[in-house]
Amino acid sequence: MMTRCRPLLGTFVEISIDQDLPMDAINNAFASIEIIQGLMGFHNPQSELSQINQLSHQQAIDIHPWTSQVLRVAKEIYHYSGGLFNCGIGHRLVAAGLLPQHIKLANVDLGGIEDIHFLAPDLIQSKRPLCLDLGGIAKGFAVDMAVKILTSEGARSGIVNAGGDLRVFGDTPRRLYLRHPDQTKLVLDIGEFQNCAIATSSLYFAKRDCRQSHIINPLAKEDDDMHVHFEGSCSILAKECIYADALTKVLAISGQEQHPCFERFSAQTIWIRA
Repeated sequence: MMTRCRPLLGTFVEISIDQDLPMDAINNAFASIEIIQGLMGFHNPQSELSQINQLSHQQAIDIHPWTSQVLRVAKEIYHYSGGLFNCGIGHRLVAAGLLPQHIKLANVDLGGIEDIHFLAPDLIQSKRPLCLDLGGIAKGFAVDMAVKILTSEGARSGIVNAGGDLRVFGDTPRRLYLRHPDQTKLVLDIGEFQNCAIATSSLYFAKRDCRQSHIINPLAKEDDDMHVHFEGSCSILAKECIYADALTKVLAISGQEQHPCFERFSAQTIWIRA
C-alpha cells in the first residue's frame, strides 16, 4: 500500500492506495483538495467563499463549478432537513471566536443558504447579506473529489481520510474504527466496509479544551443557547463524504436517528453514547 499525508483543510489529509501508481496520481488528488481549500476556505479573505459573503447580496457572482456543486448540495440538505442543516451560521461561529471576522456583522440582517439563488449554473446572487461557512461540507466534497481523481488515474481501491471525513473505495473490505467519546485514546471496531463514506461529529475535544460547541442550531433564536451540546458521538455512513459530513449535524441537532433526511440520502446513523 502506498500512503501519503499532507496538512490541508485545517487537518491532516491521508491518501492510501493499494497498488503502485505514478506519484502524479496522488499529487493530482492532493492538488484538487488544495483548489477546494482555496475556493471555499473561510479563513482566507481572498477565497471565493469570502467574495460570496462580501458581495453576493449586492451583485451576481460567478463561481467555480466545484463551489456550485457544494452550494447546491447544501441547499438540498437544508431543504430535506427542515433547516437543521444551514451553512449560513458563520457569523455565530465568528461571535464564538471559532472563526475569524472578515466582514462587518453588526446591525446586519444576515440570511442563510436558502437566500442563495442560481441565475445560471455557475452564477449566484443572494437576497440578503451572508456569512456562509462551508468548512465541513467542503471538506467532505474534497474527499470525494480526491477519490474521483484517484480512480480516474487508475487506482482500484484505497482510502482518503481528511481528519475523520473518510471514504473507502474499491472492492477491498476495510475495517473501520471510531474514537470512543469518553476515552479518546480508545477506538471501537465498527466492522468492515467497502465503497462508502463516514463522518463523525463529537464534542470530546471541545470538552477537553473547555471551548464552546462548534455545532450550531441554525433554528435557535439569537437569545437562545444556539451551541448544541450532546453526549457521545454522531457518525453517518453514506455513499459520498459530502453527505456524510453534513448529515452528522442533522443527527447531532435533531437527536433523531430516524430523521427522514437520512432515508432520503441513503444514510445510516451510528450514535455512540457516552
